[in-house]
Amino acid sequence: MEIVKDIFYVGVNDKTIDLFEGQYIVPNGMAYNSYLIKDQKVAVLDSVDKNFKDEWLSNIDKIMVGGDIDYLIVSHMEPDHSANITAFAEKYPNAKIVSSSKAFTMMKNFFGTDFADRRVVINEGDELDLGEHKLIFVSAPMVHWPEVMMSYEVASKTLFSADAFGKFGALDTEEDWACEARRYYFGIVGKYGVQVQAVLKKLENIEVERICALHGPILTENLGYYIDLYKTWSSYGVESEGVVINYTSVYGNTKKAVEILAKELEDKGVKVAVNDLARCDMAEAVEDAFRYGKVVFATTTYNGDIFPFMKEFIHHLTERNFQNKFVGIIENGSWAPLADKIIKGMLEKSKNLTFANQGVKILSGVSEENILEIKALANELANN
Repeated sequence: MEIVKDIFYVGVNDKTIDLFEGQYIVPNGMAYNSYLIKDQKVAVLDSVDKNFKDEWLSNIDKIMVGGDIDYLIVSHMEPDHSANITAFAEKYPNAKIVSSSKAFTMMKNFFGTDFADRRVVINEGDELDLGEHKLIFVSAPMVHWPEVMMSYEVASKTLFSADAFGKFGALDTEEDWACEARRYYFGIVGKYGVQVQAVLKKLENIEVERICALHGPILTENLGYYIDLYKTWSSYGVESEGVVINYTSVYGNTKKAVEILAKELEDKGVKVAVNDLARCDMAEAVEDAFRYGKVVFATTTYNGDIFPFMKEFIHHLTERNFQNKFVGIIENGSWAPLADKIIKGMLEKSKNLTFANQGVKILSGVSEENILEIKALANELANN
């Protein structure tokens, strides 16, 4: 597929994968994107997952028809993009490998060679002249690995953005970009908001007409929409007004309290999302916790701690720099409720959290007093 004059898509769709990175559910598969610029010099940008070596090389052959290639540009060394570097190097022995110094160190670790006889080490601001097309390299450390180097093609104003602006899902699936891009961002890149902000600042002075990421579709229209979402996500801002309630329930009593709270909020015109952490996709729940400005944790005391799914969920949030939220807590404990104390302790290093004054302490079943507490919590959530 020709994206724009002389620039081609040579990536693949993976419809067989069940878990991306061994943890993320991808019901619509995954795309591993690779690009080819055919000019006086020919450059391929990135490889694909190891299971698609033959398809990827065949896609290149369809464009090159046996012709030689001058460069393989490696923007990111994660194996879903780098697994076939050695296969490419064997097929195209005259091609130079272009990447950052950190990437070549990783190649040595992955493949036992750093291609010393054919490598080209690039740094921030370096240029690679292909003829009519010229690539300028933009360093993007920790977005989301330390060796990442984006490429900007001057003539077509195309940004090859590595994993930034990527999403889950194969390219032959029609689905909302933001939903799967948000889940991808907060699951994989979310910890590195400061680093994403630094790269976005670099890009402010570059005129971009299309974004070619390593996952997901090529973005060509309304680029401000995607960039603004990345600004919100990377600054841990509020994308959607509303309340997300995340809960675990052993015998249904905590669930009952959550249902009462959700109805009270909806009756007040508040948008509500509810996640049962024992049954939902954990990555979806994490996504919601960063998306909404108000977050409720509802869980039971369990073995002198909190219920395991809630504990895991909070760990997911804190390791991704959870911050800037209004927080409500519902705890349930038949004889020694500790959940409120434990949750606050787990969140004590999270920045800019405001806790609701109204707590809800359930002692086994939901009492009339608890219902009044829940209503008061709903009022506080609705008015803050």
